[in-house]
Amino acid sequence: MQQTYRYHSASIVLHWLMLILLVAVYACIELREFFERGSETRELFKHWHFMLGLSVGLLVIARLYFRLRFPTPPIIPTPPAWQSKLAKLVHGLLYLLMIGMPIGGWLILSGEAKPIPFFGLELPALMGPDKDLAHKIEEIHETVGKIGYFLIALHTVAALFHHYVVKDDTMLRMKIGK
Repeated sequence: MQQTYRYHSASIVLHWLMLILLVAVYACIELREFFERGSETRELFKHWHFMLGLSVGLLVIARLYFRLRFPTPPIIPTPPAWQSKLAKLVHGLLYLLMIGMPIGGWLILSGEAKPIPFFGLELPALMGPDKDLAHKIEEIHETVGKIGYFLIALHTVAALFHHYVVKDDTMLRMKIGK
């Protein structure tokens, strides 16, 4: 097999950590539905959804740093141009998701004049109280969240397709360890 070029080790760790965080963020918001409105357990799931979502927003800054600082390793063999363009589009949309969703959540809590929890800290509001605007942002947040399921699934299926069908080194570039 040809030499595999890999992402920077920090990029690899951040990629998989972000996956774990995104699964947890989505799980918290979905699992809350099993509990009555206002119940302690439902509120706890929402609380963790906020904090983990803000963690995604923080870690995406580090991901962007490593993405810009270190070159993206080439896929061997080189995929067709349309696949490369589609991959760049999906990656761009995933980055927008990881940046925009935490900001949207922060704006929602700010507009509802609720505390913005972050692991024992309370973050400042990004805007003054405005329940109508907060509701509109929440609708967008929920819609984009649903689109996020599709983007994550598309990214996953594409990686598996490249690994098992095309048999290129797409997934090996992001493998933890040697």
